[in-house]
Amino acid sequence: MADTLTYKILKAHLTDGKLEKGSEIGLRIDQTLTQDATGTMAYLQLEAMGIDRVKTELSVSYVDHNTLQTGFENADDHRYLQSVSAKYGLWFSRPGNGICHQVHLERFGVPGKTLLGADSHTPTAGGLGMLGIGAGGLDVAVAMAGSPFYMTTPEVLKVNLTGQLPPWVGAKDIILEVLRRLSVKGGVGKIIEYGGPGVKNLSVPERATITNMGAELGATSSLFPSDEITKNFLEAQKRAGTWKPINADPGADYDCEINIDLSALEPLVAVPHSPDAVKPIREVGAVPVDQVAVGSCTNGSYRDLKLVAEILKEQTIHPRVNLVVAPGSRQVGIAMAGEGVLKTLLSSGARLLESACGPCIGMGQAPPSGGVSIRTFNRNFAGRSGTADAGVYLTGPAAAAAAALKGHLVDPRELGNYPVLTDMSFPVIDDRMLIEPPADGSNVEIIRGPNIKPLRRNEPLPETIKAAVLIVVEDNITTDHILPGGSRVLPLRSNVEALSEYVFSALDPGFTGRARQHGGGFIIGGENYGQGSSREHAALVPMYLGVKAVLARSFARIHRANLINFGILPLVFCDPGDYEKLAAGEELVIENVPGQLENQLIYLERPADVTKIVTRHHLTPREVEIIKDGGLLNYAGKLS
Repeated sequence: MADTLTYKILKAHLTDGKLEKGSEIGLRIDQTLTQDATGTMAYLQLEAMGIDRVKTELSVSYVDHNTLQTGFENADDHRYLQSVSAKYGLWFSRPGNGICHQVHLERFGVPGKTLLGADSHTPTAGGLGMLGIGAGGLDVAVAMAGSPFYMTTPEVLKVNLTGQLPPWVGAKDIILEVLRRLSVKGGVGKIIEYGGPGVKNLSVPERATITNMGAELGATSSLFPSDEITKNFLEAQKRAGTWKPINADPGADYDCEINIDLSALEPLVAVPHSPDAVKPIREVGAVPVDQVAVGSCTNGSYRDLKLVAEILKEQTIHPRVNLVVAPGSRQVGIAMAGEGVLKTLLSSGARLLESACGPCIGMGQAPPSGGVSIRTFNRNFAGRSGTADAGVYLTGPAAAAAAALKGHLVDPRELGNYPVLTDMSFPVIDDRMLIEPPADGSNVEIIRGPNIKPLRRNEPLPETIKAAVLIVVEDNITTDHILPGGSRVLPLRSNVEALSEYVFSALDPGFTGRARQHGGGFIIGGENYGQGSSREHAALVPMYLGVKAVLARSFARIHRANLINFGILPLVFCDPGDYEKLAAGEELVIENVPGQLENQLIYLERPADVTKIVTRHHLTPREVEIIKDGGLLNYAGKLS
């Protein structure tokens, strides 16, 4: 039987279930990663499981999100993460070493292996032919403890690439074209597999840009084959021994397929406020620009930044523009310094940021009030930049550099001849900021700061849920809407009580007070509820406030899993029109909740008008038991 690349990797790692579309399967996880915004909670959960050492082949704790140290909280978290890594056997990537996805691609990723990461952009590893999946921190903790990761058998969508990119068009334009066609929910329940003759014309960093932004499609993961291009990349990283070829069999059957002629693409931009609001730059016009930000895990490679430098060489950025540049990894920064790229950028007027997520997650460099920011990042949700009324546009590095020069959005083809880029290999390999764990961590003392509070657990499922509707929200609500990031909120990730003050704060500042007043309740959502980042806190903190269930027209994959992990019922309207009937403040009742869970239908009574709302829970038998126990941590403890 001819297999897709996806199914080859799934078959090699299958521990439970059958590879039948829509059914639940368990996968053996080879590697895990966390970052500091998700890591503290993940390791508190790991500690609660009572194991001595992680059971994976390799696990890495990265510090890349909360590196802006305006108080003691972030620094304390970093100290905790370093000590817990040494105790439990994880590699530790120190602050400044780079963004987890790029560093992992460079130094740890292995074709054909599985990677589970507590960050939604973990599929970046698919640029190497590695199956990277984003998940909540609790799922990652359970995997580190040696248990399988459970997911629904995905459909596989093939993107068939032909031709070669023309000058001034890059990998970012490829994934923006996919987003334009499929939308932010077009990848839900799917793994996107790239193939065709055009693949050989894309470097690993270019492939990683594409797989990284597959997260914006809602896809479980994205994959490229591992070929000679992959081999060359790993050889340059002095890791040739990890390479192996892996690709789809000829004649493999896909659930759906789209074709993209690379030679027909043009420079694209995602306009505010969604990554799928994609248009040709030439159609958008000369939008005045206040800020340009280059870097992130999407476009922070040496190739991307060298391209920007070549465009800006011997020129000065526009007087109105503030240009900031963040290398994706320390290794990239060293290469930039050694090859003169850094000097060129600084001479043009660019400001250098550290190798970290920074502006992408609202951690510094917020645009001015009502300003326009052109970014080579992956998300442009309203308010995510740190400025509520800013307009964020997503482009590739060529268009970003052009905007920095001209002071407005411009098709980079207007700049003339495309720069000739030579020698894209890294001149140095430097792992000194990666700390290998000791062989025995039993005597390591874990260091906890005062902001790291005890782990919060849910209670087992009650017989009856009787509560008020706390809020009704629209379609495509992101985890940023549910629980914002930024420099004020991210440092509180280890302190659920303090964090609870910010739930839905951008949409409804009264939400937390109302939830406390009612002792919890229901959340009503539209389509694709919970899209965006993997932040499990968007489920954990509502659980802490007493939220018992979320009723929505549909859910994003990771957030649905996080709701289940924390014992919150994810319910889908059988009649989508019922969404329109519910209003904040009304009471809903679910009688005999454990009994109703034995069937797919859950009936909610509306005492106010003696009617019922019919929903489906779509839970597997395993997920039903997790909900009954009050969440995955309680469930896992019962099994151990």
